[in-house]
Amino acid sequence: MGGFSNVWFSEELVKFLALWFSKGRNAISFLNLPLMTDHVKSKLENVVEKEEGVSLLDLPDLTLECIFERLPPNGLCNMAAVCSSLREKCTSDHLWEKHMKEKWGELIGSAAYKEWQCYVVSRNKASILEKSRKKRDLYGKFSKIRKLLWNRSKGNEDGSKVVNSSEMSSIMDWYLSLETGKFWFPSQVFNREVQNGHVGFMLSCYDAEVSYDSRTNTFSARYPSYGRRMIEDDIEWNRLRAPTVDTLPYVLHVSDCLDDLKPDDHIEIQWRKSKEFAYGWWYGVVGHLESCSGSKLNCHCHASETVLLEFKQYTPGSRWRQTVINRKDHREVGNEGDGFYGGIRKLYSEKEISLWKSLLPNSILE
Repeated sequence: MGGFSNVWFSEELVKFLALWFSKGRNAISFLNLPLMTDHVKSKLENVVEKEEGVSLLDLPDLTLECIFERLPPNGLCNMAAVCSSLREKCTSDHLWEKHMKEKWGELIGSAAYKEWQCYVVSRNKASILEKSRKKRDLYGKFSKIRKLLWNRSKGNEDGSKVVNSSEMSSIMDWYLSLETGKFWFPSQVFNREVQNGHVGFMLSCYDAEVSYDSRTNTFSARYPSYGRRMIEDDIEWNRLRAPTVDTLPYVLHVSDCLDDLKPDDHIEIQWRKSKEFAYGWWYGVVGHLESCSGSKLNCHCHASETVLLEFKQYTPGSRWRQTVINRKDHREVGNEGDGFYGGIRKLYSEKEISLWKSLLPNSILE
């Protein structure tokens, strides 16, 4: 049965390619197939004489589905431009979900999805206003705006807005908006501005809005800074991650791991230079208190109300090397000279820990 299906699929595909081949279209390269042998070319020429009326749409749906699933994103876009029937098939969400997950799955989180929803609504609103302006129909204009605002006003109890399904865009649209750099989305950047020589940000991760540049396969980032907006270009993929918590950059993260912290645990802690700045996440490890011998057998640090955090990218004796927090009543602590330490999240994933370790500087900072 399987052999018969493969032969049938090949025959149908040969018929389709024969028609394209006879019309001078480069179907072979478009479908990423290997170069044809003389035998296949001969077969195509024979089929052309018999099947002048064959088109892609004559293939069974299952065959079309198999073809479309093997096309790259640019191939699906080209195929969607052929006719309305193919456009409907090639813009299907289930075809684009795979491409979305493969390229953007690890970088796009819930924050980026929420931002995309707002982006679509804003874009649709602008489109409605533009069409209304061209029509110069005041009644039509304001009725559409009222309808849009009414849909946006239907929110959850927590204040988050529910986007009407008719206002939502396809996964293909989202993918292409990311690919072309039109959509700036929330992300976090490791070692910000390191390419500009700012070693003071080593082993940190800061919130930003980022945009993709397909020509260089890198990103640009916009950082919210006090008094000005900083932009960094040429950021590679390995320096980005999706936000790990829903806490906003200016909000103190509520720590839920303080009772579990013990020496050698890996952590991230919020830190900011002053009250006006946004927090960044800084990598560190839990160390042994001065009163502890450092022996695992006799260590009682986990029973203490205080926790020692170490940042080993700095030299011993540096004011940035260590800080102590209260396990039972931890709040933002610090001053304008040393900065302010905020919430803590414990790292359980080896993947996260390995990523931080890969960013360790070659030399210890002062």
